[in-house]
Amino acid sequence: MTTVTQPTAKQAAQGSPDKLKTAFGSAVGTTIENYDFLAYGTAAALYFGTDFFPNTDPVVGVLLGFLTFGIGFAMRPIGGIIGGYLGDKIGRKPVLVGALFVMGISTVLIGLLPTYAQVGLLAPLLLTAIRVIQGLAFGAEWGGAILMTFEHAPWRKRGKYAAIPQAGVPFGVFLANLAFLATAGFDSEWAWRLPFLFSAILIIAGIIIRLKVSESPEFVETKSTGMVVKNPILTVIREDWRNILRVIGLRLAETGGFYVIVTYMISYITSNELADRQVALTGLIIATGLGIFTTVFWGALSDRVGRRTMYLIGSAATIAFGFPMFLLVNTGVPFLIIGVYFIALTVIHDLLAGTQGAYFSELFPTHTRTSGASLGYQFSAAISGFIPFIATAAAAAMGWTGVAWIFVAVGVIGFVAALLTRETWGKKERAEVDAIIAPG
Repeated sequence: MTTVTQPTAKQAAQGSPDKLKTAFGSAVGTTIENYDFLAYGTAAALYFGTDFFPNTDPVVGVLLGFLTFGIGFAMRPIGGIIGGYLGDKIGRKPVLVGALFVMGISTVLIGLLPTYAQVGLLAPLLLTAIRVIQGLAFGAEWGGAILMTFEHAPWRKRGKYAAIPQAGVPFGVFLANLAFLATAGFDSEWAWRLPFLFSAILIIAGIIIRLKVSESPEFVETKSTGMVVKNPILTVIREDWRNILRVIGLRLAETGGFYVIVTYMISYITSNELADRQVALTGLIIATGLGIFTTVFWGALSDRVGRRTMYLIGSAATIAFGFPMFLLVNTGVPFLIIGVYFIALTVIHDLLAGTQGAYFSELFPTHTRTSGASLGYQFSAAISGFIPFIATAAAAAMGWTGVAWIFVAVGVIGFVAALLTRETWGKKERAEVDAIIAPG
């Protein structure tokens, strides 16, 4: 940061002219991607155990539904490798548009799939194949969306701007569960088909918006100065593998806990008859609706207090809430169940998610940023995608305490990872940026 040109100083102070368009364009796409991907989680918890695996014990049916849910996550590292490589090689924008298109088409196809009763074993095979495609597309999505926004943003507000696409996670969950709540009364396959088919409308809107977003100014500068590396994946693994491992640990706290509360908890509440599915879906809808705003709030707060500090607080809260969360849900009181969703999502999850967009981006240099952040982010997702499956198995063996221990464990992993990761936006970094901006 010692030698800075005037255009760089202006970019640092004001960001690019397209910063808001890019942030909201990325958020729209991220919302659609999460709607598409997470609609499957709700359907797996409520419907797929009987429609695609009908000849099994109910618990086994849910397990198989969650297993196919996890398969999509297992493919995300491959999507992250492909998207990261192309994002650092040819640009962030083409990856964003392509990933959204592939994700959208595959989601609509789920809504058109025949069931086991219609075609037998071909039904779960087709479902699994589409989940593989979804996983590849979603793996390519995150790095481009976050980094485009991060690199367009004013440097003092990168936490806030990078949190805007992250708000697409709760907004996507909000829309997906709103769709399932609206169709919950349908006594037919349309209860789960319509939410997937609705994705077609979102895809068209998202692609139109993303086509209008300009390329990242930092990537353009990197390309114009000949700094694009021949193989960004190999370069970042060779030079920055420790940060990739740190990102994996940091993200486990966020995403591991997220899938316990968003996907497993619905199945737990309904199968144990603690409340009907409308209560769980209402809790999700309220918490994720608020999450659109709280995610951005936490990201903006990280601009003031630092990324690492925020992450330590969020991970500690995850550890503390694991057992109280289930004790509250086990009361069967709707108000308390909704309160659990509020605390677990708007406070704990959104704090971590709102911070990580800027935090992960700042750990890597521009020429390998998409590859490094995507690798860590998506490899963690490959692990946490099986959390609902592991939680269901743990509950069968140990009861709810087994799932509570899983929630606590991911918090411990995140806390230790934060302790081992440098602060990227502390007093020193803020002073360096102020020095860059001052001459302008």
